[in-house]
Amino acid sequence: MKYKFEEPIHGTIEKTKYQCSIEWRNGKFIADEPASIGGEDTGPDPFSLLLSSLASCKLITLRMYIDKKGWDVDKMALNVNLYQEKSGDLISTTIDCDLLFLCPVTDEQKLKLLEIAKECPVSKILQGDLKVRVFAFREEEVKTVKYANDKITVLWKPDFCQHSTRCWSQLPQVFKPTMKKWIDPNGAPPGRIQEQVAKCPSGALIFLSNIEKKSTEISLDN
Repeated sequence: MKYKFEEPIHGTIEKTKYQCSIEWRNGKFIADEPASIGGEDTGPDPFSLLLSSLASCKLITLRMYIDKKGWDVDKMALNVNLYQEKSGDLISTTIDCDLLFLCPVTDEQKLKLLEIAKECPVSKILQGDLKVRVFAFREEEVKTVKYANDKITVLWKPDFCQHSTRCWSQLPQVFKPTMKKWIDPNGAPPGRIQEQVAKCPSGALIFLSNIEKKSTEISLDN
């Protein structure tokens, strides 16, 4: 498993209703809710952000295809909206995208571009096998299993483990879930293991340096 972004999208919220600060690799923007539901409308709401993602993905995909073909298509636009219908406990969502050509385009080009627009990456995500997982880091004391060598110790708290799969899918030479002693502290350099343990979202894994511990003990003895 490899994440699409080297650094995750980071969001924070303080006491102002309902203003969120969203940080991405090259900047920061505000998301908010409209005044009708208690926000201050200082930025796009979550639904607008979702539709913006879809619109920009379709337009970028079309521009890439047009440039590859060498077609003379200067400008296009896309109107995106959604509606939801409830049937019992189920809510179905439909997103409509209206593709607008703002320059001369042949009927053959329109049909091909319509086909390409349907296949943009974000559309595939929304219509594919989509899972949304939420993790929360914990720190309280629970049962802990220790895996160690002379240099490092990796602690595992099984009650905290939420099976995000980040550890064994990203560093399989150390984390081996099919084995009884499933963490091998000799499987990779200490720095690489420390880096991977830091990515555990639940607090189930903890990295300790035995060298630092020994240095502290020596200092205290002196």
